[in-house]
Amino acid sequence: MILSPKDIEASWYGRVRLGALQCGLLTVLSWLYAVVTAIRRRFYGWGFLSKTRLPVPVVVVGNLIVGGAGKTPLTRALAGQLRDAGWRPGIISRGYGRQAPGVRAVGIGDSPRHVGDEPLLYAADGFPVVVGEKRVDAARTLLAANPSVDVLIADDGLQHYALDRDIEIVVFDRRGFGNGRLLPAGPLREGAARLCDPRVKALVWQGGLIRAPECPGTDVPSYAMTLATSEVYAINDRDRRQSLASFAGQTVHAVAGIGHPERFFQMLRDQGIRVHELPFPDHHDFQRTDIPISSVAVLMTEKDAVKCHEFSAGRDNWFVVPVIAQVAPTLPLDEWLKRAAGAHDGAC
Repeated sequence: MILSPKDIEASWYGRVRLGALQCGLLTVLSWLYAVVTAIRRRFYGWGFLSKTRLPVPVVVVGNLIVGGAGKTPLTRALAGQLRDAGWRPGIISRGYGRQAPGVRAVGIGDSPRHVGDEPLLYAADGFPVVVGEKRVDAARTLLAANPSVDVLIADDGLQHYALDRDIEIVVFDRRGFGNGRLLPAGPLREGAARLCDPRVKALVWQGGLIRAPECPGTDVPSYAMTLATSEVYAINDRDRRQSLASFAGQTVHAVAGIGHPERFFQMLRDQGIRVHELPFPDHHDFQRTDIPISSVAVLMTEKDAVKCHEFSAGRDNWFVVPVIAQVAPTLPLDEWLKRAAGAHDGAC
């Protein structure tokens, strides 16, 4: 009995049917996972494991399911929304995929191998960014180096309970809850009851609203998020731009090393583009040989472009497809944070 990761993941969403013995094994492992995660969460709740409360409000943007659901563009949009409202946000991240452990401030010119891919996008937007395996250490480092920061956004970390938080925003895409089961029998890191936590202020659904499981005594609002793009730019010349629609009718190589590559491919198809799919694992460490050398245009995500840039010299047909998260209705972040900020008065 051989279970491949691809078959297991496909079974979560009904694309592959596993045998009875395979399902039984995954179910047993899922029960064990449920016990371990429940004990861990209770230990934090009872104080057996310590939580750190910071002197500024903390917003966690995370997923309940495995794999990307649009968390990065939402984090960028929320940070921009806060800056426009007069807040001074900083962003912390684990920096998945980096090869240099420890806590590190992120600069625009840093290598993604040192800081990860997503943090470089946040830094390019002009926000203070620090990466670290332990979010508490990353947060303290960021605040010490940037005393004007008055709100922290944690990219991911929904299950990183050592960092206390004021607001949790949970992101889903059209895959929803899958089969509704915990890992590895399903895609859930925690059960749907996790959404009943009073700190969960919003469920954001990328690609359209899906009804969430009801939580007795709670009413967590849902928001619809779309990813919009109007222009692409050359990977080696950001000033060389053209509309995504200008590729309609063409066949392109589409590169996506994100949590759910099909979402990127479908966005291109929706523009009338014929797609030769080049999917890679999330946070893939790209090499020169990963992308075909030809006259065919290459379209890639911003997250992948930061890792492909170092070997893109002379590739005038490589283009980056930026996306902007648009949330409707607008999240009342300013209102939530003003209430949360009062709880931090006098914190140390």
